[in-house]
Amino acid sequence: MAWPLLKVDPLRLRHFTPPKKHTMIKPRTNRLRGSLHYGLLGVALGTACSASALDDSSKFAKLEQENQMLKKRLDAIESKLKPSQSSSAAAALEQPLSVGALSKITLSGFVQGSYFYDMSNPGTKPGGGVNYSPGYLWNQSGNLSLNRFKLTLASQPVKRSGDDFSAAFRTSLMFGNDANFLNTVSAGYGNVREGYIELNVPIGTGLNVKAGQLISLLNYESGDGGAANDNFSQGTQWWFTGSGPQTGVQLGYNLTEKVDVKVRLQNQIWGVGTLDPDQDKLLLSSINYKPTADTWISLLGFTGRQGASAHMYGGSILAGTSLTPDFHVGTELDLWNYRQNAKNSQAYSTGAWLSYKVTEKFKPALRLDYLSDSSGAFTGGNSAPFFPIAGGRDVTGITLTLNYSPLPNLKIQPEIRFDHSSVAKDFGSQSDRVIVGVGMTYAF
Repeated sequence: MAWPLLKVDPLRLRHFTPPKKHTMIKPRTNRLRGSLHYGLLGVALGTACSASALDDSSKFAKLEQENQMLKKRLDAIESKLKPSQSSSAAAALEQPLSVGALSKITLSGFVQGSYFYDMSNPGTKPGGGVNYSPGYLWNQSGNLSLNRFKLTLASQPVKRSGDDFSAAFRTSLMFGNDANFLNTVSAGYGNVREGYIELNVPIGTGLNVKAGQLISLLNYESGDGGAANDNFSQGTQWWFTGSGPQTGVQLGYNLTEKVDVKVRLQNQIWGVGTLDPDQDKLLLSSINYKPTADTWISLLGFTGRQGASAHMYGGSILAGTSLTPDFHVGTELDLWNYRQNAKNSQAYSTGAWLSYKVTEKFKPALRLDYLSDSSGAFTGGNSAPFFPIAGGRDVTGITLTLNYSPLPNLKIQPEIRFDHSSVAKDFGSQSDRVIVGVGMTYAF
């Protein structure tokens, strides 16, 4: 006989109550029937629990299978993305860079142009015929000029340290109308304005070594003109009692946090770069003091031969400070002596620079300079920018420049300059001149 399938709700088991005894049913029969009910209930409950356990086990097995499949797919994707260890590309990735500085090299520079007009009509000067303004670096009055195009490639400069040895380099090329005056002459390095290797030797606080084509230490103004200076033009001091870049070796050392010294051995101060015809050298040294973050002073001295029968020596004081965050002043004092054939020729000069930042975009600047060359050994010559008239002279200059920067990398500099010479007709047909114009520099 087949028993009917009983549906049992486990939640209702706790409320199950055996049927009450009936007076007409025998006790034995009732007991048998009660046992039978309990047995069937246990079988049904066991079957339900077994079915639930089997169902959970099946779900876990299915999840595990899906996880294994996902893991295999992920491993397959990673293996495709990872380069083969046998490939040259993978081998290159495993090797360190041969030149670590490649990731830190910077490329910078600027382009600079101008238009200036010399009201003294320099083409009419005695012995003229060359339309340049003496003592002025763009030398083509009334013409549009590409003054400078400078390109600089450099690594990160070395950090002075007494613990680690490090190296760096810097090189700059300059082209344009002023390049022949600002760089070493074309018979030497041509358009190379500077190019040197820099080392930190771990001695004491760190010995700084530079070797190559080095910018002069003898100038307050930069040869980059308006790109770095508050005045667009260079003053008379930059050329006549200063010097251009020259090949040499320089040692620098910090004595304290505020004092450092530099010593340089270079070719002649008026040398010709790679084609220097003799072995004459110039020794130059400086003591630099920085009492505050906004004030600096440099004391410089130099001595050396300048050809077989000549000797050059002299010194300079350079200084600058910010009287307020917006008001800056600077100065340069020079004394030079040129001795040739037992005869001394001296020149001295002084200059002052003042600038005031009216707004973030507008900063007027004033330059005052004076040069005295009693013999003409420093200012007289047959080529630009020397004065063509023989003999000595005193030259006074006043330059006003309005610096306007509508963009951070753009500088526009309207400028008016007045110069006076103690020699009649030094500037064309007169001893005074006024030069007006505007320069523009875009830095990158």
